[in-house]
Amino acid sequence: MFPPIYQLDIFMFAQFLSIVFSSIKLDKNLYNDNKFFGEAGIYFSGLIMILDGIAGAVAANSIVKTSIGISGLTAILTWLVWTIFIYVIGVKLFSDKETKVTFRKILIAVGYAHAPGLIRFFAVTPEFVIPIIFLTQFWIFASLIIATKEILNLKSSFKAFGIVFLSFLIIVFLSISFVMSRIDTLPISNIS
Repeated sequence: MFPPIYQLDIFMFAQFLSIVFSSIKLDKNLYNDNKFFGEAGIYFSGLIMILDGIAGAVAANSIVKTSIGISGLTAILTWLVWTIFIYVIGVKLFSDKETKVTFRKILIAVGYAHAPGLIRFFAVTPEFVIPIIFLTQFWIFASLIIATKEILNLKSSFKAFGIVFLSFLIIVFLSISFVMSRIDTLPISNIS
């Protein structure tokens, strides 16, 4: 058959695919099974985020040229920002009595929740780009709500929604503030 090292590689790849498909199916059991949060979990999560960024760049490239490398790095930054806000809001500010979770576990869960973004690889024609981007964004949002509810051991889906939505609003506000602060530095010619 295969030498032991290849058997391990096949097992790891199968586990990675299981995580991706569980996240896409919005399976809450993904976030309850500790075997997915072991040593390899952080790598699987990071890989999902990098692939999510690349998939977004591939989809966007049918409309406007986007750097695949920058998209991958932006995805990693997005991963960290989502995790920080979900951790602070869900664990430090509005936690339930049963909420005892590490930052690392939330980091892994947020990465897993972005697996629906991999569907953006199929947005290769301009007609499908916008619908697929919107669909996958809502899908990721739903996946983040499920992950937040399960990881933080919340009783209410509404509370999980609130944590994710508040995190989203803060990210949007910070993003808009950053862009608006950069508008003055853009080289725009004035037509007089």
